[in-house]
Amino acid sequence: MTPLELRADIPALQEDVYLNFGAHGPSPEYVVDAADAFLRSHEYDVPVTDDPYEAAFRAFDHTRETVASFIGAEPDEVALTESTTAGINAIANAIDWQPGDVVVRTDLEHPAGILPWQRLERAGVDVRVVETEDGRIDRNQFAEAVSDARLVCFSAVTWTHGTRLPVSELVDIAHDAGAFTLVDAVQVPGQLSMDVSAWGADAVAAAGHKWLLGLWGGGFLYVNRPVAEELEPRTVGYRSVETPTADPFEFAAGARRFEVGSANPAPHVALHEAIQAISEVGIDRIEDRVHRLAGRLVDGIPEARLLSPSPPESGLVTIEVDDPDATVQRLATEGIVVRALPLPNAIRASVHAVNTAADVDRLLEELEREW
Repeated sequence: MTPLELRADIPALQEDVYLNFGAHGPSPEYVVDAADAFLRSHEYDVPVTDDPYEAAFRAFDHTRETVASFIGAEPDEVALTESTTAGINAIANAIDWQPGDVVVRTDLEHPAGILPWQRLERAGVDVRVVETEDGRIDRNQFAEAVSDARLVCFSAVTWTHGTRLPVSELVDIAHDAGAFTLVDAVQVPGQLSMDVSAWGADAVAAAGHKWLLGLWGGGFLYVNRPVAEELEPRTVGYRSVETPTADPFEFAAGARRFEVGSANPAPHVALHEAIQAISEVGIDRIEDRVHRLAGRLVDGIPEARLLSPSPPESGLVTIEVDDPDATVQRLATEGIVVRALPLPNAIRASVHAVNTAADVDRLLEELEREW
């Protein structure tokens, strides 16, 4: 499958120019159909031909294996979650925090990587913020900040600038200080290659409803197997344990302890289908095309207005405008979908491999009024 063949399968891309994949990736028709077919079978046929719970568990296992293979993990190192936020919270809630413990994050984090730590501040946890510049992090400042940290949370690709942080280097620095490392990787899968084993992080949270073109509700959490065995989730259900009727119970092996109960498998059935489609196109081909199309966009933006790197490091391109909300609304009336950012004062275009040079050129033409 080629990127343009994948584009042809996505109903939302047939008329307007969609450049907001960093927020939401519209799904191919067969991804939605897979979820719908599972729901219909699970509700219409399975109750009388099979066991609904076993059917759901088989679907979860199938997707868990697919996700693991896609990100370079083992199946029991993957928990299926609702979202990136759910994954980050699962880790935050599985640690026995004490007053005075230190959490370190950057000033580039999405609210998903901010709010859980703000809650812990109320319990006496010290949250330290590493300041950055132009989407870049200074290694020395980072090392100083994490020297006494219990946990470090940062993004693999920044949602504000589209910069790629040096994940493995930052993980090594944090591990040398004895800190747990948690990576928000939601902007990676589907546009860039992803190998959690190479990163070396203790945990990585992500979701499939952006660049992977899956449905909302199809998230996943990687937890290194030995690390997972040391964590005790606060929320427990029959999918979290080896034998639900055992007393005392034993947590399920690895990351599966972070799964809880009767969640709807349909978004994860769709996630499997979406990963299959992305894999059929080829993540290397996708990454190369994203780089070329985002580069075309970057080349057409005045240097003083460009807040993302040149050449681009991802499909996320941030552009300074005088009134981001007004610009987004104006572009929408022209059939072009981008988003406004709360910080910096800018709009962000998210360029996927399913976009075209014509899409990019239309955006550039409409942005000329901003300069």
